[in-house]
Amino acid sequence: MMLQAARALMVRDAQLLWARRGDAFQPALFALLTVVLFALGLGGEARALAPVAAAVLWLAVLLAGLLALDGLFRGDLEDGSLEQWMLAPVPLWWLVLVRTGMHWLTTALPVIVVIPLLGELLYLPHAQLPTLLLSLLLGTPILSLLGAVVAALTVGMRRAGILLALLALPLYVPVLVFGAGAVTAHAQGLDASGALLLLGAGLALALPLAPLTAAAALRIAHD
Repeated sequence: MMLQAARALMVRDAQLLWARRGDAFQPALFALLTVVLFALGLGGEARALAPVAAAVLWLAVLLAGLLALDGLFRGDLEDGSLEQWMLAPVPLWWLVLVRTGMHWLTTALPVIVVIPLLGELLYLPHAQLPTLLLSLLLGTPILSLLGAVVAALTVGMRRAGILLALLALPLYVPVLVFGAGAVTAHAQGLDASGALLLLGAGLALALPLAPLTAAAALRIAHD
């Protein structure tokens, strides 16, 4: 039953995403514009761009996910789907986890796929690319899970975009620090495994706890 519900929700989300294809590309385009503006702002010189390339790419992925966060549950509340979630014969946290996974697949993963190309724009040293990709694969799911909690807390508020950003960004900062810090440590010849292990531990904690917290917040917003 849980797998059937997950499959149905993913198919529905994919259909809605295809119907709004223009909106679906906005996070990836925003990340591209962020990288291009940083490159232009720093003069486009390899000497200036290479040291900050990893941090800029991490920031671009973070902001791309934040851009689509407000609509994570709002549409379900407005069209009545959230009530069906409450009455579904599967745990609410499971549906939240599936929706969060779709958010990651449609916002963070497309940007991660093109990270090698974006890295070329910023003269990212090729030796840093594996560490950067690994840190993104560990860190971006944490961002989506934390974002789901914040989105659930603000789903009942109108025009909550600014409040959502103010609540989410402080939670995102440690992930950004450890993610970009792992690449910086590798660039300096230090051991990056500590930061990567912390990201892995954070993901292991967020994966079970964030959906439960978001589900409780959705119930409060619905009531």
